[in-house]
Formats: sequence, structure tokens, C-alpha cells
Amino acid sequence: MSPASDPTGTKIAFIGAGSVEFTQGLLADLLAFPEFVRAHIALHDIDPERLATSEAAARHIAASLGAAPAISAHLQRRAALDGADFVINTVQVGMTAATRTDFEIPARYGLRQTIGDTLGVGGIFRALRTFPVLRSLAADIAELCPDAWLLNYTNPMAMNLLYLRRVAPELRAVGLCHSVYWTIHDLAELIGVPFGEVSYLAAGVNHQSWVLRFERAGQDLYPLLDETIAKDPGLLRRVRVDMYRRLGHYPTETSEHSSEYVPWYLHHDQEIDRLRLPVGAYLDISEDNLLTYARTRDALASGQPLPVEGTMEYAPQIIHSIVTGTPRTVYGNVPNHGLIDNLPADAVVEVPCLVDALGVQPTRMGALPPQCAALNRSYVSVTDLVVRAAVLGEPRHIRHAAMTDPATAAALPVERIWDLCDDLVQAHAPLLQPELRALLGH
Repeated sequence: MSPASDPTGTKIAFIGAGSVEFTQGLLADLLAFPEFVRAHIALHDIDPERLATSEAAARHIAASLGAAPAISAHLQRRAALDGADFVINTVQVGMTAATRTDFEIPARYGLRQTIGDTLGVGGIFRALRTFPVLRSLAADIAELCPDAWLLNYTNPMAMNLLYLRRVAPELRAVGLCHSVYWTIHDLAELIGVPFGEVSYLAAGVNHQSWVLRFERAGQDLYPLLDETIAKDPGLLRRVRVDMYRRLGHYPTETSEHSSEYVPWYLHHDQEIDRLRLPVGAYLDISEDNLLTYARTRDALASGQPLPVEGTMEYAPQIIHSIVTGTPRTVYGNVPNHGLIDNLPADAVVEVPCLVDALGVQPTRMGALPPQCAALNRSYVSVTDLVVRAAVLGEPRHIRHAAMTDPATAAALPVERIWDLCDDLVQAHAPLLQPELRALLGH
């Protein structure tokens, strides 16, 4: 699609639209652009009730914003994809039941997790049950809308994008996450500098990128952050601040996330207490999401007004920039291909990207600080092994990935890691590709 194209003909397919709250925010952002008030919004979900709720929410948002898009709802994914210009993926394979399994079985082994959606055994098995859906989605896109951009929000981001790169290299895909934006937003608020006055640069891997520059009018803001931390001892009880003080660069995900990607915190009771880490936090988040969905469903059914709020997510901005040619910078997860010198060439990295009518164009960053790249290399090693397990149909690589994972290796001896993988394979077997269902014991 080019700037000369008619934006009113833009078709945007939402895959996993039953993730209603997220879909609502994206639609509020999209339909706030005047170019898209008559676009085609195609919603797909495999759950009829959630699909009906997302359709009702979409119609409510459109009416609230004075927009008149064509809205269609599809239980069959291919109908939603047919002729799409953009595909937004938010699927969660297995939903809350699978998430509970990802936490409860490792907990029996004494393995602690907080979020479990990116790395560790939670991230590994979330990826393995998502890959079959991604493969079939990529095949449908290749047939029905080969020029479409796939804008992926589904975690684990780096594993999913690397898998897509290896099974569908022709697919135009970028992974999107709000962590860099909200990290800078919150840091600006913490030090009392208006966000609009801040310039920043970050790079690394998804959920473990690093703030390389943090400035206002050319002046480094890191010293002001140091002063703020020195005045508030409570800030020292955050994993992110602890990592920043030791590594020299602030990580771009929450303390709960960041604690899972390194071996230093979750295995130690005193560190959990010192840094106030909420073990199993994502279980509560998942339950809250179910309650939020139920409230939204019931409010729409009874005709109660719902708030229509934008989210500043990247997907609507990318769509607008590609369709209209308006240049923007967003953070995207893309194949490395020389973007970061001291990470593997085929890793998926998170870097700033220019977006305009030519598409998503990543920025070459050079080398990361060596201490940051060292942690990222552990992360991408796990990611590579998980993807190899699926692409090669090699169940041993599942265990190799868990053995390589820093937090898992810190908590369990190797035999227990293999036993844990067997238990998780058994529990998730119906959602895994057949070659990966083998139980290997010790």
C-alpha cells in the first residue's frame, strides 16, 4: 500500500480478537485517525462468545468516535484474512488454563516464575504451543494476502518472530511491544521531566532491551535518575534499579519480567524479600483479565457505556505511516542481520525502526555495551534452541533450552529439569506438534 492508495479501502484483520480489552485499545487508536474511519475491520476468534463481544465493542468504539468502518466478524480465520492489508496477531493458545499449567507444574519442582511468557519454562512452552498456529497463519497469509504486514503482539515475542522467520522467510512480519515506550514514560515521570522533552535510544532483545541514551536537549538524564534513586531508598528494592546500578544501563521491562531472565534473584529467598518480587504474579493478572472481559461483555450486553481510550500502541501508528507515508519511529522486533554487531546475525532483536510508505526499516545500532550483550546472548541462545526444537522436530532441544535458561539452571539440577520438561510436555501434549510429544526421562 502506498500514500496514493485510498485509505478507506484498508482492510485490517485482527487474529485473536477475543482478547477484547487489547482489541478495544487498538481500535480506539486506529479509528481516531480520520483516514481509517471507513476502513474494513475484520475480527477473528475461535470462541463465538468472545468474538461476539469483540464485535459489539468494535461497533461501540466506532460509534463513540463518529467512525463508520465496515466491521465483520469471522469464526473462520481465512475469511478474515482474505485480501487483508494488515494482520494484527494477539492469539493466546491455551488461554488461562495453559498459563496455570505453566506455573503450577514448575512450582512443584520449586521453580519460581513471575510472568512466564518470555523465557524460562513458561516462555518455552508458551512458544511451543503457539508455533503450530503461527505456521498455519503464515501459510494462510501467503495464500490470501501475501503483501500484508503481520504485526505480532503474541508472546514470547522473540521466539515467535524467529520461528516465523525460519518457516516463512518471505512473510513481512514485525513484533511489537510497548515496554520501551512505557519505560521511558515512567522514567521521565520519576525524575520530573516532561515526557515530550525526552529523547531516548534503546536496543537489545524483547523485554531485555537497554536504555542506551536518555536525554533532554542534548543533556544526559542518567545523572538525574541517579540523584532520584539516591533520595529514595525504596527504589533500591526494585530489580530494574538493581540491574541498572550494576550494569550501567536501565532495562526496558518491569522488575517482575526482568527477574526471570537472569539467575540472580528468584532462586534466593532473601532476594525475593529484598526486591519484593511477586512470585506467580501472572496468575493474578490472568484472573484479572478474565474479570475485565466479563465486565466488558456484560456492559455491552446491557447497553452500558464503555470508556473509549487510546493506548499509544505501535500497530495503529505503523498502519497509518505505511498507508499515508507519514514518517514515524517505533520500536520493533526484527531479524538482526547486522543491526547489533555483538548479537548473533539471525537473532531477533528490538531496535528503533523508521516507518513510512516503504514499510518498517530497522536502524543499525552497532555494538551494545558488552555486559548487556552478554545477558542478551544467554536469552537468544534459549530462543534459538526452542525454535530449533520445533523446526527440526527434535524434542531433546526443548530440554537443552531449559538447561540453557539462566533462571531454570540456577534453580534445578539437570535431571530435575528433564523431569520437569517431561511433565510439561505431557500436560500440553494436545497443543504441541506430534514430534515434540516424546517423553525422554533422564
